[in-house]
Amino acid sequence: MDAIDEKILRELVGDGRMTNAELAQRIALSPSACLRRVQELERLGVIKGYRAVLDPARLGLGFVAYVAIGLSGHTLAEQQGFECAMGDCPVVRECHNVTGAFEYLLRVEVADLAAYKRFHADVLGGLPQVSMITSYIVMDSPKDERG
Repeated sequence: MDAIDEKILRELVGDGRMTNAELAQRIALSPSACLRRVQELERLGVIKGYRAVLDPARLGLGFVAYVAIGLSGHTLAEQQGFECAMGDCPVVRECHNVTGAFEYLLRVEVADLAAYKRFHADVLGGLPQVSMITSYIVMDSPKDERG
C-alpha cells in the first residue's frame, strides 16, 4: 500500500458508488491505472465489499444500545452457542468478542425501549450461557464513521 492506495480507500469509504472516472479524477490518476489499483485492493482483500449504509432512525430502529455480555463459562461450546444465537438475531447489528471484564460487546438497534426490553428479556435472558448483561443506551453519536 502506498499513498495513492490510501487516497483511493479514503475516497471509496466516503462514497463507494462513485464511478471509476470520478475516483480517478479525485486522486489524479488515469482511469485505467485507477481501476487496476482498485481491482488489486479488492483481490488482496483490503476492500472486502461494497454496501448500502442505512439510516436506522428512518427504518424505525432509532433506539441503539451497546450491551456488554458476560458468559457463565468460558468453553468453546458456550462461546459458539452465544455467537450462533447472536448471528440469528437481526436486531444485533454487531457482535464483538472482547477482552476485559466481559466477553462480548453487542450493538443492538431496535424501535424503542419496549422493544429493547423484549430483546433483553426474551433473547438474552433466555440464553443459558449468559450470566451478566450491562446496557449502555446511546443518547447521541457526535462521530460515527460507519456512514
